[in-house]
Amino acid sequence: MITSPRTSSPRHRGRELPLVIQGGMGVGVSSWRLASAVARLGQLGVVSGIALDAVLARRLQDGDRDGTVRRALAAFPVPEIVTRALKRYFRPEGRPPGTPYAAVPRLAVRQHRSAQELAILGNFVEVWLAKEGHDGQVGVNFLEKVQMATPAAAYGAMLAGVDYVLMGAGIPREIPQLLNKLAGHEAVRLPVDVVGAEPGSQAVELDPAALLGTGIPPLVRPMFLAIVSAHVLASYLARDEHIRPDGFVIEGPQAGGHNAPPRGRLVLDELGQPVFGPRDDADIAKVAEVGLPFWIAGSQGTPDALVGARAAGAAGVQVGTLFALSDDSGLTGNLRDELMTRLRAGTLEIRTDPLASPTGFPFKVAQIPGTLSEPEVVVGRPRLCDLSYLRTPYVKDNGSLGYRCPSEPVEDFVRHGGTIEETVGRACLCNALMANVGFAQTRLDGYTEDALVTLGADLDGARRLAERHREGWSAATALEWLLSGVRSLSALASAPTSGWAGAPRPARV
Repeated sequence: MITSPRTSSPRHRGRELPLVIQGGMGVGVSSWRLASAVARLGQLGVVSGIALDAVLARRLQDGDRDGTVRRALAAFPVPEIVTRALKRYFRPEGRPPGTPYAAVPRLAVRQHRSAQELAILGNFVEVWLAKEGHDGQVGVNFLEKVQMATPAAAYGAMLAGVDYVLMGAGIPREIPQLLNKLAGHEAVRLPVDVVGAEPGSQAVELDPAALLGTGIPPLVRPMFLAIVSAHVLASYLARDEHIRPDGFVIEGPQAGGHNAPPRGRLVLDELGQPVFGPRDDADIAKVAEVGLPFWIAGSQGTPDALVGARAAGAAGVQVGTLFALSDDSGLTGNLRDELMTRLRAGTLEIRTDPLASPTGFPFKVAQIPGTLSEPEVVVGRPRLCDLSYLRTPYVKDNGSLGYRCPSEPVEDFVRHGGTIEETVGRACLCNALMANVGFAQTRLDGYTEDALVTLGADLDGARRLAERHREGWSAATALEWLLSGVRSLSALASAPTSGWAGAPRPARV
């Protein structure tokens, strides 16, 4: 009899679960096109849910040449909201050269109707387009750190029928109940961390009925996956039904984007890289004991990694880098070409920058000349904070709320209660990530924002795929390769032979 890892698609509560989750990367790298390509092939395509209000506004200002955005907006259930957005941002002929993009409302604890409407529309459009024309599953990825955006963004995604919500960069204990209430169009209150305020005393509020009116049928509540790095956190969240997710993505320190800070004291090696040790690895056997579905992320971009994850009891893997480098990702062509050239030449380097992100989380950065991966480019950028998705609310001396970001002008940050030390080495992720996908802001003085690209630290899978496909690959090609191992095992398991001993069972990630 054959002993092997599970090769068929796992199931949970009657739902077939994906073997592969395409990671939610950056602002628009995990675009609707990428998510659609993955979902059409039976796996979980994920759009990035961060800053989609700005992405929508900039697409409209660039003319929406093929009408894609307006096609999605036409499906929104409240036309009056669409009309207001089009009147504010749509330019049929696009922006004249050198014209800056118009501003969108900044995130705040107390939110204007216009801000919530645009956030709802942005997420609706991205998810609706990702789901258009097929019956595959689509997810949206949020950051717990960007709390002020979450209620409106989640509601917009749910209006478009999103199947999964994924969230990392914090402890997402409030999200299960938030999704439950939004599915019934109930008013919600999401606590926000405010420096100097009592926990729970400040919150973002959203009232769907006040925004959209009544009469919209109840929504399907999406599955919620918490992205965590420690088995202890998985156990904590699973104990209480009010904060329990439907599953986990267990992310190791090799994963791209934001990483959980090393537990214990932050130690840097001689190259300035954070030192991760055994305490930073999740014990996969203990995660499996929790009893909820989980996927492993970080260094999982190969067929054998998927086989190993299944052998360890995981539902599958989450993969980002292979899809970020695919022709379907939202990265601009010149950035992707530069990354692929360096990958093929063996000179692509990924560094973990402990300071670049204003969130305080270490951030994986691809070293590309002319981008904010170079210190001199960071120093040469005029410091400002106009998108402000990562700014932190705080209580002023007079009791009112203020906002600050260590990437804003130093004098402003200090005036807002921060320290000079906190500003050292910070990059503006908001503007850089918009530049990654072709929406770089152009200033009136002629300055154009530079990019800052993130990838996973383990490039083994990308190198192996590049050897097979020298001219690059599509999301479908990457997915087919990832699934080749489990499909081969499935064929082996059904053959009239025996003797395969099974894949090794990894204990940690």
